[in-house]
Amino acid sequence: MSRASTDERTLTAAPRSVALVTGVGRRRGLGAAIATRLAETGWDIAFTYWTPYDARMPWGTDPGTPEELSARLAEAGARVVALEGDLTDPVAAATVLDGAGAALGRPVTALILAHAESVASGLLDTSLESFDRHFAVNVRASWLLIRAYAERFPGPYGSGRVIALTSDHTVGNLPYGASKGALDRITLAAARELAALGVTANAVNPGPVDTGWMTDHAREKLARATPLGRLGTPRECAHLVAFLCSPEGGWINGQLLYSNGGLQYVPGSTDT
Repeated sequence: MSRASTDERTLTAAPRSVALVTGVGRRRGLGAAIATRLAETGWDIAFTYWTPYDARMPWGTDPGTPEELSARLAEAGARVVALEGDLTDPVAAATVLDGAGAALGRPVTALILAHAESVASGLLDTSLESFDRHFAVNVRASWLLIRAYAERFPGPYGSGRVIALTSDHTVGNLPYGASKGALDRITLAAARELAALGVTANAVNPGPVDTGWMTDHAREKLARATPLGRLGTPRECAHLVAFLCSPEGGWINGQLLYSNGGLQYVPGSTDT
């Protein structure tokens, strides 16, 4: 964990419950949309990002995202802290939770896991290093974040939320899909193991959302496979997450929820 930046203007408002959203590196991303919607619905926001990941991916970095998003969230009434950190580091989870609590004056009540390592490769061409990195980020870090969150959960009973963004990718996306399958199991286990705290835990599969990673071929193929004939938007995923975080969403627990427009799975949907 290396740097924390806080919009000082947001620290004068009365404290609200704190939501931590991981993986908020780009304006077009699911994490940014979720953070924005939660701010609009009454949450203070801590979010994480890791620029070196975007720098090595085809879409590249999105300079200025932490600062611009922090300002946008502040305009929605939220107090905000942005935390840059490498989730392959086993100590990052505890550092993030402690950093969020220290900056915003309250422990985290809602934990939204939107971070991911995602490099397309199959059974025969996945490297050992890539496989291990996928599991370190998508599985181990998520487990450590959930554990650190539970250890610090402030209550009251029934207010806690854990939400993990997942995927059913398989063909041509082996390490990503396999690690997301493991993430599902950890999240659903949390629904039972954290029940004594009054914390619900659910996994959300947002389906095909073009956040900048799709080729024209993948975009067309996935839109055709969806009954509504289009791709999803980050905002649509954010609406579901915000509902799950609300008091009205408190009875939904231990579920894998699909918010994908009725997509019929397309093998090799990540092919170019």
